Amino acid sequence: MHGGDAVLKNIDPLLNADILYALAAMGHGDEVVICDAHFPADSVARKTVLGRVLRMDGVSAPRAVRAVLSVLPLDTFVDDPAGRMEIVGDATTLPAVQREAQREVDDAEGRALPFAPVERFAFYERAKNAYCVIATGEARGYGCFIFKKGVQLAPDAPEAAHGGTR
Repeated sequence: MHGGDAVLKNIDPLLNADILYALAAMGHGDEVVICDAHFPADSVARKTVLGRVLRMDGVSAPRAVRAVLSVLPLDTFVDDPAGRMEIVGDATTLPAVQREAQREVDDAEGRALPFAPVERFAFYERAKNAYCVIATGEARGYGCFIFKKGVQLAPDAPEAAHGGTR
């Protein structure tokens, strides 16, 4: 670490300032795409709310999933808050990259939360409507995932009970 480097406590070091800003700016129900190096990330990201691609170069997709889900709550009000791009012609097969990412989702959620399969071209269209796209250095195919942001509600108690002031 160099003298000018700043490190935040309990924040995955892969989450740079641009990614943290985007994840914090997202609202309940907004979606984030984490994609492999083969995904048309730049052209798709130009159509998203953020309007530009975010990058985690040199990082596998499952590792990026772990970093993002370390701070992003998944939506508990929908059936499928996590999606994966289907293999063309074989919707049920899960390649290694998707199995690895599935373990990261399950670990982050503390329970099994299977990915919903999303057909390739439907995934592209859904990604265009996402809040943002995070491109990784994942070289394996089908390392593309989409996550719907949930909420972390404060306790339903009088404000003074949890440290608020008037």
